[in-house]
Amino acid sequence: MNSSKPSIHLKILCIALCCCLLTFKVFAQDFKFNNGRKAQTIPFDFVKGLIIIPLYFNDKGPFDFILDTGVNPMIVTDPTLKESLKVPYPRAIKISGYGNFEGIDAFLGATSVKIGESDAENIPTVFLKDDILPISGFLGKKIYGLIGYNFFNSFIVKVDYTNKTLKFSSHAKKIKLKGEKISFELIENKPYVNVNIDQEGIGNQVVKALVDCGASHSISLEALNGKAFPQPKFTMEANLGNGLTGRVKGRMGRINSLKIGNFKFNEVLSNYPEYNIDSIGNKGRNANLGAEILSRFNTIYDYQNRCMYIKKNERFGRPFEHDMSGIELYSESGPPSRTIVNKIEPESPADLAGLKENDEITAINFKKIDDYSLDDIGAMFKAKNGYSVIVEVWRNKAFHIKLLKLKKRI
Repeated sequence: MNSSKPSIHLKILCIALCCCLLTFKVFAQDFKFNNGRKAQTIPFDFVKGLIIIPLYFNDKGPFDFILDTGVNPMIVTDPTLKESLKVPYPRAIKISGYGNFEGIDAFLGATSVKIGESDAENIPTVFLKDDILPISGFLGKKIYGLIGYNFFNSFIVKVDYTNKTLKFSSHAKKIKLKGEKISFELIENKPYVNVNIDQEGIGNQVVKALVDCGASHSISLEALNGKAFPQPKFTMEANLGNGLTGRVKGRMGRINSLKIGNFKFNEVLSNYPEYNIDSIGNKGRNANLGAEILSRFNTIYDYQNRCMYIKKNERFGRPFEHDMSGIELYSESGPPSRTIVNKIEPESPADLAGLKENDEITAINFKKIDDYSLDDIGAMFKAKNGYSVIVEVWRNKAFHIKLLKLKKRI
């Protein structure tokens, strides 16, 4: 995985709403076509394994949102959007994050939303009061929030990672459902599937996993039999994500295999977040299945019939690799834009090369940093064990050249 990806491994937003679900049922609405359409296909941006689509609110936009099966209700992470939309009578609420007990201030309101030629009125929407999740900086693209259940429940949705397109069809339209059928259970309007894993020390296990296309990891193994999920012998300390309470700490390892339906993957990277019964143990799940697995299939989601259809694509056979540099990058919007070293992992190649937090990267391999996206840099930093990368940084009003030798650490 790439250099900036650790910040979104566990989940870009580790969130559980503490407000009354009955409120949502009062004004929750589905999306629908109002112009005689029965289906539409739109392109999406694919950044760090995540699906980004444009939304319009009250005829304003577009605003880029992450399409996320692990989210209900819709969440606006950019606090300026609430003011610009002039949402009427938002209700102050508290939401809890990963390990957070005091709660985070937010507002609950309702908005009219348009995606493509479909729209919905009075969509329940949570607006974070403060910008506590700098998603845009870690993706290198302005992101305003996340949308999930209301859209997926309204249509049969095909995510085509091959062509980077999203096709959504009304349930009245007859369509051919291609791929292997995987049944899921909807819990709090989020899909859960059974996944088979084989791991050193515990052998074969069937785990209940949240299907979470808004998380960029492969799988996060959280709990087993009411306790922290056992770990293999070799793991390494890692930053597994940024949640409402800051960094999610834990370790990273590998499992021997993961099987979903009849599809099997070997030597899969796995996350082991620090166990907290209030954040994990009471959710009745074992794991979180993320985009590093899901993006290897072109997938059709049929929430109404509680199933998904998966068909492997050209990404299926790629090896599971972790970042080999030890750098987490953050993009500051400009002008001018800046690419900043947000974190250096101790004893990593970046640490040994003398790179430091808050260094501004100005060039890589003698090519200006503006010529790269964060995805490009991430791919380079996990390219090959032993590969050398020349990094130019700006520090203390001077340029410094560092030779970074990549190393496979797990």
